Amino acid sequence: MIDLSVIILTHNESQHIERCIKSLQQVTDKIFIVDSFSSDNTVAIAESLGAVVVQNTWVSYAFQFNFGIDHNPFKTSWLMRMDADEYITHELAVELNNDLANTPADISGFYVKRRVFFMNQWIRRGGYYPIWLLRIWRNGLGICEELWMDEHIKLSAGNTAQLQNDLVDHNLNNLTWWTQKHNNYAIREVIDLLNIKYNFGDKPTVTPNFWGNQEQRTRFLKIKYAGLPLFTRPFLYFIFRYIIKLGFLDGNKGLVWHFLQGFWYRFLVDAKIYEVYQRAGRNKQDIIVHFKTEYGKDLANPNQSVRV
Repeated sequence: MIDLSVIILTHNESQHIERCIKSLQQVTDKIFIVDSFSSDNTVAIAESLGAVVVQNTWVSYAFQFNFGIDHNPFKTSWLMRMDADEYITHELAVELNNDLANTPADISGFYVKRRVFFMNQWIRRGGYYPIWLLRIWRNGLGICEELWMDEHIKLSAGNTAQLQNDLVDHNLNNLTWWTQKHNNYAIREVIDLLNIKYNFGDKPTVTPNFWGNQEQRTRFLKIKYAGLPLFTRPFLYFIFRYIIKLGFLDGNKGLVWHFLQGFWYRFLVDAKIYEVYQRAGRNKQDIIVHFKTEYGKDLANPNQSVRV
């Protein structure tokens, strides 16, 4: 086993957690789960597989994950971030077992490629593979950004490198669950896009840079996206993904994925922004008051969020 511990956040993940833990046991037995009081048997399954589980009330993703970093009982040299509906491939496990211990001292983190599965199909096109994510870093050098959406691990020192093999994001829930989840995501995305314009609160984040790593480039492009007119940008984004990035080659399931995730969800976000402007106007302070009264959210502090 390598000198690595893994942090996973859970809430009612009985469909996924066994698959996730068993894949990780190829590289480590140090698995730490922060559960936000699941009502199913997630905790029992995890503990039966040797994971250490603590329960903590959900506030926001960043709050919960940084709680996990601070309370991780395993004093390993390396940490890894995983979601419960993900698993690592055997090839990635072999690569970690062979190479992690020999990492040069100047490397503080590793990017891993993520495969996304939807309706049991790998979404290979539309810009969805490879997605590079910083998932492994030296203990003490990484925290989770305090953002409303798309939180990344931010390193305080050192350089990064890329691993050659993949982890897999394969959620087994049905489409109704997926659409409900994304409806809840949409309000967080609204706040994130409005924050680009209004700057509700200064938090340490990944530096936007088109020529940087994938996270920096994504942040740069999101800022540009936020500046486009409402209701036109979902059309432009879908055309880019489905036509220019060849999403149509993913077949019928790919059409469902790219349309729902690349158009319907983005259009819903714009509709919710439009509603904010209609009900609160465009003044920054009025928008802040609107979110406090309508959603109970303090826009300057993502750690006041509620579970979605």
